Amino acid sequence: MEPDWKPLVEIIRRHSTTFYLGSLLFPPTERKGAWAVYAACRLGDEAVDGPDGGFAALVAWWEGVERAYERRPREAWEKGLAWALERWPIPQEAFWDMRQGFERDLGPVRLETEAELLTYCYQVAGTVGRMIAPIAGGGKEVEAKAILLGQAMQLTNILRDVGEDLERGRVYLPQELLERYGVRLAHLEEGRVTPEYRALMAHLERRARELYREGLKGLPGLRVGRAAIALAALQYQGILDKLRLMGYDNLNQRAHLRAWERLRLLPRALRLSQTGLPATEA
Repeated sequence: MEPDWKPLVEIIRRHSTTFYLGSLLFPPTERKGAWAVYAACRLGDEAVDGPDGGFAALVAWWEGVERAYERRPREAWEKGLAWALERWPIPQEAFWDMRQGFERDLGPVRLETEAELLTYCYQVAGTVGRMIAPIAGGGKEVEAKAILLGQAMQLTNILRDVGEDLERGRVYLPQELLERYGVRLAHLEEGRVTPEYRALMAHLERRARELYREGLKGLPGLRVGRAAIALAALQYQGILDKLRLMGYDNLNQRAHLRAWERLRLLPRALRLSQTGLPATEA
C-alpha cells in the first residue's frame, strides 16, 4: 500500500530546504525513498531538540524505527520507512549508530579530540549517507564515500551553529583543538571572535573541504541521484564560503544561503553530476 507522502514532505520542507531541493532531482521512486529516510532521521533529531524532546521521546522514536523494520508500522513516517525497506537494503545499524549520536546530544556536550568530533559527525549524518547510498544504487565503496560526505555536511553545520550550540550547552569544538589554538571557552561565551578562534575555524573548514573532495568522488558510482547529492553538497559548501566571508563570526550571526543562491548552484550541480569531478574550493 502506498504511504501518504504529504506529511513526510511537509517535515522535509519545514526543516531542510537544502535536502528538499536536492530530493527533487531524484527519479520519482528513489525520491520517495529519500523522503522516507530523511523524515525518519529528522524526527529522531526532533525527539532530542524539539519542544517535547528528551530521552523518552528518543526511545519512542527508536521504537518507531524498529516497527518499520519489523513491517508493523503505525505512524505515517514509519509507513514511509517500511515502504522504502521493501525496496532497498537500508542498514538498521545506521539508525542505531544515529541513535548513539542523538543520545550524546541529550546532555551537555564536550568533545575531547578531533577523532571524537568526526565520530559524532558520522553518527548523526554519515549514517544518512549509508541509508541513501542503497537508494541511489551505490555499492560498498560508494557507501564509504557517502559517509564522508555526510560527515562533511555535519561538520559544516557545527561550524555554522557554534553560537547557537553554546546556548544549548553544547561544545562540539574538541578540547584538544581549543588548547592547540589557544581558544578559551569563556571568550566564546562572550561572543569574542579572536585571531586564535579564526585560525581554529579555518582548520576545521579545511577538514570539511577535504571530506567534501573525497566524498564527492563517489558520485560516478551512483546509479541515480548524482545531481541531487551534488546540489546538496554545493549548498553546504556555500555555507562554508559565507562563513569565511563573515570572518568566521559564527558566535553572533548565522551563515545561510538565500533561495536565489541555492538555485544558482543548480547548473553547477548538473555539470558535477555528469563529470564526476569533485567541486573546487571557493
